[in-house]
Amino acid sequence: MQNNGPPANNREIERKFLLKRLPDKLKGSRCYIIEQGYLASESAGRQVRLRKKGKAATLTFKVGRGSHREEREIRLSPKQFAALWPGTAGRRLRKVRCEIPWKNLVIEIDIYQGRHAGLVVAEVEFPGRVSCRKFKPPSWFGREVTGEKRYSNVRLANE
Repeated sequence: MQNNGPPANNREIERKFLLKRLPDKLKGSRCYIIEQGYLASESAGRQVRLRKKGKAATLTFKVGRGSHREEREIRLSPKQFAALWPGTAGRRLRKVRCEIPWKNLVIEIDIYQGRHAGLVVAEVEFPGRVSCRKFKPPSWFGREVTGEKRYSNVRLANE
């Protein structure tokens, strides 16, 4: 089962972890280059993000912090993305994302590039709060960093 976005009620339920090591399953998994920039971000946890994943471009609005957030995403044409992208100058990041199926979920491994090279995190998005709470991380996961500002993409993009 592939979970390509937030549940139908526009809620994102996810947990984020550092990795002890990359999994063997990484070879042969689907990987994409992601370019991400922020048009706006507030200390109250509101964000407006542009993202290009492969050829697909989106504008995403997020509200909240931690494992449960509101999220709304809109697909953009390449022309729309190009028109908005300059507004993210100084608030960007680049990473390679690899998707690994795991027990009816998808683990997204982000390998950061540029000034954050060496940082590798895994995110798991859940269909509901119960599955989020019951999740048992694989042995190659390290410390959980869900909700830690230091590891938020918006913080990394603004550094």
